[in-house]
Amino acid sequence: MEQVIQFELSNEYRERFQEAVNGRDVEFIQQSLTGINPADISTLLYEFNAEDSKYVLDLLPSEVKAEIINDLDEDIRERFLKSFEPGEITEIVNHLDSDDAVDILNELSVKEREEVIAGIDNSEKEANILDLLRYEEDVAGGLMAKELIKANLNWTVVQCIEEIRRQAENVQKVYSVYVVDNEGKLLGRVSLKRIILADDKTKISDIYESDIISVETYMSEEEVAQIMSKYDLDAVPVVNVQGKLLGRITIDDVVDVITELAEEERNIMSGIAGDVEEDDSVWDLTKARLPWLIVGVIGGFISAKFIGVFEEELMRITAIAFFIPLIQATGGNVGIQSSSIVVQSLANPSVFGGSMFKRLGKVLLVAIINGLVLSLMVYGFNLLTGGEGNLSIIVSMALFFVVLIASFLGTVTPILLNKVGFNPALASGPFITTTNDLLGLAIYFYIVHLLI
Repeated sequence: MEQVIQFELSNEYRERFQEAVNGRDVEFIQQSLTGINPADISTLLYEFNAEDSKYVLDLLPSEVKAEIINDLDEDIRERFLKSFEPGEITEIVNHLDSDDAVDILNELSVKEREEVIAGIDNSEKEANILDLLRYEEDVAGGLMAKELIKANLNWTVVQCIEEIRRQAENVQKVYSVYVVDNEGKLLGRVSLKRIILADDKTKISDIYESDIISVETYMSEEEVAQIMSKYDLDAVPVVNVQGKLLGRITIDDVVDVITELAEEERNIMSGIAGDVEEDDSVWDLTKARLPWLIVGVIGGFISAKFIGVFEEELMRITAIAFFIPLIQATGGNVGIQSSSIVVQSLANPSVFGGSMFKRLGKVLLVAIINGLVLSLMVYGFNLLTGGEGNLSIIVSMALFFVVLIASFLGTVTPILLNKVGFNPALASGPFITTTNDLLGLAIYFYIVHLLI
């Protein structure tokens, strides 16, 4: 087994590697990359243009080349593949599992896709790929790989081992053997340990476990990720509506899904629309950031006009204006805290299995405690710094009610957004911040108007 060398991309090595690429120093390139993990080579190639990267890849074994291209980010890989001929892409596809091969094919034009498929040298792989192309990318059918190990219920252990040896040629990781009946319906699974320890003439029907978790082809990738995370699964079988075993989804595919979902929610919570990265075009970055910035500006404009309504109170006691940032900042922070907790909880539907009134009661109790502590702190600080007693009471009262309402909105908003089909993460970004700013000002000035 070839030893994998730990790799560190230093500036000195990158510059030396660039010199080797410019000078077409084949010996240095091949020797320096021998034993390096393909994921590390992918990181190195990010530093070079498509032409130089392709030159390096052409010097590597086909299996390594395929794994490197499979590791590339989707948008980078799509641009990168434009440098390859269909025959070269076919060579890559021949070394990938069916699900990874389909991901690459979906990034090609229809003409290129058909040329690549026509060149696949394995009829079984070609059939698997054609089958997977029928499914949308964001459902279980689009995530699954057709390569797996399965055994018939009526086989003996000897027959099963022979079939494992035959099927394992196309399966990189064997987690367990799935058991099916004569019609191909999934019945359960049997571990390799039980197969090895069983007598040769023992039937699979006597040693398999019928307690198995599976997913249907139409289930969304989010549901698949939740199931695998909940039950701590390395792989999950995929069945159709008749219960027939079609493929499996492994943990590496689900990790990619979880990462993508986390990045999407992080962008939304930061007020960025769409999936963008630092190296995207100026126009793409502007389109992603500008919409919520406009919302923030509109919210700020409304706040300014709202403050103008209470110009008389501000003229009478100018110190009122000193506490506007405190009210707005506290309301925004409380709202984001509450909504962030709910957004995380929505990832686990069982959290909301209890009474909604009980949950809102808990939120109210937490908000009361937080509101009292913060209000007393502000009141005490005002008195210690020589603030006016009446104004200190007004600010403290306003802050208390702002905390209560911001907590309520931060809890309810993501739940409502989720109910109507919107991403609940919207409630953790500029949306909730702008809303709480306006409500905080309304509460503050209303109490000022009543008590002054």
